[in-house]
Amino acid sequence: MSALNTPPTPPTQAQASVARVPIPPNGVDYRNKIVLAPMVRSGELPSRLLALRYGADLVWGPETIDRSIIGCNRRINPRNGTIEFFRTPSNGGRPDLQTKESVLYRIDPVREKGRLIYQMGTADPKLAVEAARIVAADVSGIDVNSGCPKPFSTSGGMGAALLRTPDKLVSILEALVKEVGEPFQIGISVKIRILAKPEETHALVSRLVRTGITGLTVHCRTTPMRPRERAIRDQLRMVAELCHEAGIPCVMNGDVTSRDHGLELMKEYGVDGAMIATSAEANSSCFRSEAEGGLLPWRDIVYEYVRFCIESENRFGNTKYLLNMMIPGKNKEFKAAKMAKTYVDTCRALKFDDLIPSAMSIDKVLGLSDKWEETPAQDERVRSPAVQNAMENNETARAAGGAGARSKSISTPRAGGPIRTLGIPEPSKVNPGSGEDVDASLPAAEVAQKTEVAA
Repeated sequence: MSALNTPPTPPTQAQASVARVPIPPNGVDYRNKIVLAPMVRSGELPSRLLALRYGADLVWGPETIDRSIIGCNRRINPRNGTIEFFRTPSNGGRPDLQTKESVLYRIDPVREKGRLIYQMGTADPKLAVEAARIVAADVSGIDVNSGCPKPFSTSGGMGAALLRTPDKLVSILEALVKEVGEPFQIGISVKIRILAKPEETHALVSRLVRTGITGLTVHCRTTPMRPRERAIRDQLRMVAELCHEAGIPCVMNGDVTSRDHGLELMKEYGVDGAMIATSAEANSSCFRSEAEGGLLPWRDIVYEYVRFCIESENRFGNTKYLLNMMIPGKNKEFKAAKMAKTYVDTCRALKFDDLIPSAMSIDKVLGLSDKWEETPAQDERVRSPAVQNAMENNETARAAGGAGARSKSISTPRAGGPIRTLGIPEPSKVNPGSGEDVDASLPAAEVAQKTEVAA
């Protein structure tokens, strides 16, 4: 039997006294955290806000390929105060075709302040640095995905493919630490999978912890394993010890089902944090402890999710994808929601009548109003105060993005919505350790307005 499979020995006095890697002023410590995992399609802004609403300590955004964010522009949405990274397609050089902007990434600068980790898919140090610089001032950390086994990632040498090219992975992390982490004062981290042999995992982690990173997440499955296969935790304690010897926090991922379960596993395996994935897709109240009431009924979760989607102007296709996972398939409302083509029809199907006025407004903004099954009645058209405020209060939106910063004026036409001109502030960093409590149920624009009034 390999020595790596033997029970770990207690840390020596020298190991116990190793200083922790310092957390940069604009970064965040992964220790003692239960966090939302990075998930494609399931990690967009509404899902992250939902996780924070129910107690997630940190949230990872979905893996975003370096080339996709390079070339994006940054702006503040005048209706809700969110930060948007968008691009306008070239339409193949055909000026006769109407261009439609594509929003690749959204951030709530108030509710996600000090809590958002941007995960990147990359296979090139230069591209990684170029992409990370675009978002670095608006997030608390950059995480490199070296664990995704899906072809869209591995085919380009990214994701789990990096586990087979450790020299490249090390060079990416070192470049990000030096050229992004240090100047922006945020942490750089990496997410890996275990390798088939413990000694291979040991060799890889031993190199990664010396790159200057401030955190490492290990998914307790090998690359060929699928989510339905049970996680393997035999190597977890070894990985945690290697991280601790270097003063780096270790977060575990794989079959963590709730906050209480995560805390139990942290204690059992000596890791510093736990990451929840599929359980959070189905019901984000898994971030609540049993003492706080545990899981809530699905209708409560879906209501909050739809509300966050409307506030965030989330792409309807993405909203519908998540609703199909959150609503029990045998429920009579599942089929009705599945057939809906707009936010208004979704709210009707789920009997969320109080959300219909704001759903109408967002359907118009997103160009979905022509798909309504029937035109909303007059009494459904009254906008809620929150939506009215978010759509009209440009000064509040400006404050959410960093008031007083140097700005450029550009117009932001949106289908069906008012055409507004807004000064776009430069990215402004905040101190996540400021101790400010943020109500995760309030839109960025409303929270910013309250802060402005209080000041």
